[in-house]
Amino acid sequence: MLLETVAAGAAIFGSAFLLSWAAEAAQVDIPRALAMAFLALIAVLPEYAVDMYFAWQAPHREGYTAFATANMTGGNRLLIGLGWATVVGTAWLRTRARTFALDRSQSVEVFFLVVATLYSFVIPWKQTISLWDSAVLVSLFVAYMILAARAEHEEPELGGPAEWIAALPVARRRAVVVFLFAYSATAILAAAEPFAEGLVANGRRFGIEEFLLVQWLAPLASESPEFIICILFAWQGKSSAGISALVSSAVNQWTLLIGMLPMVYSLSAGAPLAMPLDERQIEEMLLTTAQSAFAVTVIADLRFSVREAAVLLVLFACQLVFTDAAVRYALSGLYLSMTVWILVTGGADKRRALRALPEFVLGRGG
Repeated sequence: MLLETVAAGAAIFGSAFLLSWAAEAAQVDIPRALAMAFLALIAVLPEYAVDMYFAWQAPHREGYTAFATANMTGGNRLLIGLGWATVVGTAWLRTRARTFALDRSQSVEVFFLVVATLYSFVIPWKQTISLWDSAVLVSLFVAYMILAARAEHEEPELGGPAEWIAALPVARRRAVVVFLFAYSATAILAAAEPFAEGLVANGRRFGIEEFLLVQWLAPLASESPEFIICILFAWQGKSSAGISALVSSAVNQWTLLIGMLPMVYSLSAGAPLAMPLDERQIEEMLLTTAQSAFAVTVIADLRFSVREAAVLLVLFACQLVFTDAAVRYALSGLYLSMTVWILVTGGADKRRALRALPEFVLGRGG
């Protein structure tokens, strides 16, 4: 079982690399904003597959609802707490700059991340993830993709295998991209079940809490290729592209990933049901939402400093070391307190940027 789990995890890891290269190469043919959104969506496909498997099993197997939410909350917190911070840290090591700017077009991602985060505070309050949540969050994702598709086309900056694929003649390039997408997606779907079940079985075998394995190890395996690609962006002096891809991933996870959970759950159950959240899941969801609120406030003015990245990383590390319920509530309160403090006392630029977001997004949609 251990070898099978490792093999399935390796298949997901390798497939994620192939997907990322194909999505990067696809930027040659579509607008940059849409390409970054598409890259972010494709890059987290492995995590979607694992999470949807748990959601499908949840109506029929005890404990699998907790695994579905564990994978989702762990993936979101890993993406922001480790991914965002690591890209900024890499860019700092390369350039010694203390602040990094996001492209103005990223205002679209920031806006939708703000809206999705604010809405998600409702979920721990009502203690379920329902089809109503699906309608709201998936609609946000569709609106986000439509606006991204309307962006102007820009020539992408590529490297490695993606650069080689993009240099192929048009017909051959598109054939290679389609093949990589199809091959990788097939491998991921085939590996999702043995990987997910292997995590649970090996947790029981070695006396490790299954919830923690699903929460951290599964997202780490599926998101590592995206992290590596974004770190390479930062090392090559393309910090904006690296940060942008991870911000786009956060939007995807807060909208489409969460929105799909009750849809798959209801389809498997054969009835329109809401996914219930127990006390542990409520704590995890609140902490994840609070972290996102702080993170999106930090980047509201499209600037991301090394100090802000360090705060995200340190608080994320605290979540790994201290796992008590009281600590989760304390960290949630700390995230929210810092969010309010930034907006009230030290964030004039961020407040102006947040107020300007709807106008910018509506202008893009017009």
